[in-house]
Amino acid sequence: MSLKDSYKTVARESQTLLIEKKSKFISNVKPVDNEEDAIAFLNGIRSKYPDASHNVYAYVIDENNIFRYSDDGEPSGTAGMPVLDTIRKAGLVDVIVVVTRYFGGTLLGTGGLVHTYGASAKQGLTESHIVIRKLCNIVSARVDYTLVGKMQYMLASEGYQTEDTVYDNEVTFKICCPIDDTQKLIDELTNLTNGKAVCEITDKKYTDKET
Repeated sequence: MSLKDSYKTVARESQTLLIEKKSKFISNVKPVDNEEDAIAFLNGIRSKYPDASHNVYAYVIDENNIFRYSDDGEPSGTAGMPVLDTIRKAGLVDVIVVVTRYFGGTLLGTGGLVHTYGASAKQGLTESHIVIRKLCNIVSARVDYTLVGKMQYMLASEGYQTEDTVYDNEVTFKICCPIDDTQKLIDELTNLTNGKAVCEITDKKYTDKET
């Protein structure tokens, strides 16, 4: 898994189909945290399509800058590299793309293979929803009940995401905030409540925003 504060990846697993001159190109895409997950997914696809002509793949793992690709029997440079290039051009990490081909009887030629494998990979990535994943702080803000309305209005108007609200002797808002905006949020809460809000960072999490 990437340890960056912000990176691009895909949100979910997907499968798409592209047909070119009667050859079927099935793109399977999945977000992965590490190389072991990528290999397990690849092996699963190979088991799912044991009679396929080719199971071409490429993956990029941000941690340790790992990338791998394979033409899986297609002419060198016509399959795995176009898939990898498609991932890289989109600026994505922590993702694997496997393009399974069932040969339709008509040769596509070198240029045709490069184009079609790239197009199949792009189609799959789009279906998986490309997102910007940002590391956020969870800020706990404890206030008196008299300040709840002000807090709710400010958080909603500023677009902050409230993870939870706990009602006890006081009210605790658990707010998801991009790391770079954390001090700004705490300053805003302090000013809003005349210094009465008790704020602390209690956790971190990644949140996704579609591009």
